Amino acid sequence: MADDAVWEAVPEGQEEEPLLDPRTHSWRSDGVMETLQLYNSRWRSIRIMYLTMFFSSVGFSIVIMSIWPYLQQIDKTADPSFLGWIIASYSIGQMIASPFFGAWSNYRPRREPLVVSTTISVAANFLYAYVHLPTSHNKYYMLVARALVGFGAGNVAVVRSYIAGATSLTERTSAMANTSACQAVGFILGPVFQTLFTLIGEQGVTWRTIHLQINMYTTPALFGALLGIINIVLIFAMFREHHVDDMGRPQSSINFETEENEQRSQDSQANIDHVAVVSTNLLFLVILFVFAVFETIATPLTMDMYSWTRKKAVFINGLILGAVGIESVIVFLAVKVLSKRTGERAILYGGLVIILVGFFVLLPWGHQLPNIQWEDIKNNSIPRMTFGESLASLRTLEWMLPSNNTTEATGCPMLQSWCLYTPVIYLGQYITTVILLGLGYPACNVMSYTLYSKIIGPKPQGVYMGWLTASGSAARILGPVFVSQLYTYLGPRWAFSLICGIVLLSLLLLEIVYKRLVAFSVLYQRFQEQTS
Repeated sequence: MADDAVWEAVPEGQEEEPLLDPRTHSWRSDGVMETLQLYNSRWRSIRIMYLTMFFSSVGFSIVIMSIWPYLQQIDKTADPSFLGWIIASYSIGQMIASPFFGAWSNYRPRREPLVVSTTISVAANFLYAYVHLPTSHNKYYMLVARALVGFGAGNVAVVRSYIAGATSLTERTSAMANTSACQAVGFILGPVFQTLFTLIGEQGVTWRTIHLQINMYTTPALFGALLGIINIVLIFAMFREHHVDDMGRPQSSINFETEENEQRSQDSQANIDHVAVVSTNLLFLVILFVFAVFETIATPLTMDMYSWTRKKAVFINGLILGAVGIESVIVFLAVKVLSKRTGERAILYGGLVIILVGFFVLLPWGHQLPNIQWEDIKNNSIPRMTFGESLASLRTLEWMLPSNNTTEATGCPMLQSWCLYTPVIYLGQYITTVILLGLGYPACNVMSYTLYSKIIGPKPQGVYMGWLTASGSAARILGPVFVSQLYTYLGPRWAFSLICGIVLLSLLLLEIVYKRLVAFSVLYQRFQEQTS
């Protein structure tokens, strides 16, 4: 380009906003030229990826609060342990699909895996809306539906690898932070949509022609399918392939590299700090693990501790997580500014400390017990009492309370033996934990992805991002299964104590590898100095 010499290159490490050249109608980004049309197309495509990430996250979380009551309604044989497997099935599908879609995106246009994965999610959401139709084994149909939704969500790796390849080094931190923000906000705001759909009620209406029930349980899945269809249309209409090098220079194809970057990419394979890569994966696993535990336990915990009905638990928890969504947006804006002063590692460390405090606050204290629900009592709960009082009056109350099958049972079920001796978790404790997790989780999520992208360097990141996504998926598998088993049989004291221990171990790991969590460009510069 003849006008390439209009500006001098921006010094390395200096971030500068893109500026418009009035003579050539081109943008300067990182000291290089890019036409206005190309610049707009590139960032339009990146924003489509933001939207894809948000839609994918909403597809996961929009049904989280209602899965348990919906499962109880369609299949009476389902228990809390099976709930854990249903929630984990999403992550099993995503864990399998992420490396596959990531590798696909390294060698083919990213539109292909994006459209295929989103189509799978749309079909799976329709299946979820119809799981009430079979006469038996309904819980297994729900399991398959959620697994397929998760398989479609494997496109998260494609999204992040595209953004890594379509941004310069100085653009990447902000772009990755925005992507993480969209993902986390989607996870948190999904239950808000669910809350709105509770207004439809459990009965809703039935579209008899196609045997479709439209109620508070199926509408979220149908809404997720609609978002997927909109996403596919936007990908076809607005998404374009773009690839730039570390300096922001447009490249001819997604796999094209200059001689300098090709040599650097080859060096990167040997000089990537794999200890830092593995450590970041482990830390990311812990971060998503604790949040998955909380998402899974929110509805059963509030139903057990506060004698809320299914509908009330879904509605109130949706409102609470909606407030956390607003809190998280503020956190995302704050950490992007704060990271420039303290660095990503310090914010990651602080976020983990906040999460630790949050779960410590949630531990049961005192002597007051939750209301007790007997298996054969459908509309009464035993008043709260101390452990001694509960044992003394257990048999008396069982005979005194009348049975009535006309209303929903509330309280802590007798089948969970810990209900008879574990103190109630007060609503104030629960709200405090929600607020602290709303601070710690988004900060840790953003910083994990940002650090990971910088550690990898210029190498195509599809497979690496696939493995990081798989780590998060593994956390979402282990979290629900862990909490459904441990919470059901041993109660919240054991479950939350063990989570505190896991977060403490992750803080110890971060302390050990703290100095190794640096950008590849820093390691590459050190390597060049040592070899020169």
